[in-house]
Formats: sequence, structure tokens, C-alpha cells
Amino acid sequence: MLQAIFFDIDDTLFSTSAFAARARGNAIDAMIELGLRTPREKLLREFHEVIAEFSSNYEHHFERLLARLPQEDLFGVNEALVVAGGVVAYHETKFRELAAHDDVTEVLQILSRRGLILGIISSGLTLKQMEKLIRLRVTGYIDHSAILISEEAGINKPNPKLFLRACAKARVDPQHSMYVGDHPLNDVDAAKAAGMTTVWNRRDGRHLESMGRTVPDHVIHNFWDLLEIVDRLQPPAAP
Repeated sequence: MLQAIFFDIDDTLFSTSAFAARARGNAIDAMIELGLRTPREKLLREFHEVIAEFSSNYEHHFERLLARLPQEDLFGVNEALVVAGGVVAYHETKFRELAAHDDVTEVLQILSRRGLILGIISSGLTLKQMEKLIRLRVTGYIDHSAILISEEAGINKPNPKLFLRACAKARVDPQHSMYVGDHPLNDVDAAKAAGMTTVWNRRDGRHLESMGRTVPDHVIHNFWDLLEIVDRLQPPAAP
């Protein structure tokens, strides 16, 4: 019997890839507006390299970006002002545009009435991931005691111990739990190794064509697909 559903955050509750592309583009545009003379496409390429090399959670992306540019590109440029402009533009995009997919909000609302525990298992920095949950406006549907972020756990994906820890925290058996995520290795394979039912979310993101070691129990392209799966596993009570 299904007792709990845990969700990834990025590229599952919202399109992280699409949002990041907009926010990074807006940041680069702001830096150019403040005097940076490097061509936009070159800046974007360098910026993406910085992120790949230092990770998305690094706090000084814009400073590292400027450090990679030739000195003639920075002549007469107030570097601190340009960096601040990039930071402000990125965060303003986040304030305006970070939102869950419409079907995510609607289906979470429905599932929250089914007596199921709805939780989160996510890689990343704790406060950063918690901020996303608040900005996505999903905290009203999620059991706050069933949220586990890798930083606070000291365990990261794809270690199955992260998923087992989350189930223990929520006091549910992994065999009666489901995990929904976009990454075949970090989400599907890891959750299956923990004994959970696995759902591969193939709506969008960077991992649509990736292959894991195991076959997911279910594949979805939106959260209405997920609701159909839950209805088959645990039909809703008659009104």
C-alpha cells in the first residue's frame, strides 16, 4: 500500500534548466549594460564553463567570470559594480519568475487530501533548496517533517542511504514509498536501490536522453500522469 511520495525539486517541481537559462542571460545582459564590452555569446560560454567547473552552488560565479576575461575587456570597467549588477539581475529574475508548473501545484493539492505523506529528497544546499520550496509555493502540501536535503543529511545522491534516511525520518517503509525525479542515475537508480517505487519525470531538463542502470517502474511527462499512476496503485475513496 502506498503511504508516501517523495519528490525531487529541480527539473521536477519546476523547470530548473529553463529558469537558469533566463536568469543567467538576464545577469549577463545587466553586466553588459554596466560597461562590460565582451560579446554576449562569449560571456555566456565562459559563464557556463565557470558553473560547470565550480558547481551551481558556488558563491562567486561572476567574479570568476571576470577573472577569465582578457584585461583589455575590463579596461575602465568598475568590476564590483558589474558583479553586483549580475547578482541583482539574477535574483530579480528569481523573484519574478520562479514558479512551480501549474499541474504540479494542482496535483500536489489533490494528493495532499489522500492521506499520503508528501515529502522532498533533494541534493543541494539546505537553505537554497528550502528557499525554492517557499518560492514555488508548495510548502502547504508538503509534510515539513518529510523534507531531507543532502547538505543537512551529510549524504548525497546517488547514495541510497539518503533515500533510506528520508523514509526513516518520515516513518514510512521504503517499500510503501514512491520517488519522483528527473535523473536516471541520481534519482531512479538510487531510489530503486533503497527499495522505493521509482518514477522518472521526463517533462524537460538535461537528462531526458540519459540512461540509468535500472528501468524505472513508471515514466511520466507531467503530474497528471503521476496522478493516474497513484490512482491505479491506490484508488481514491468513493465520495
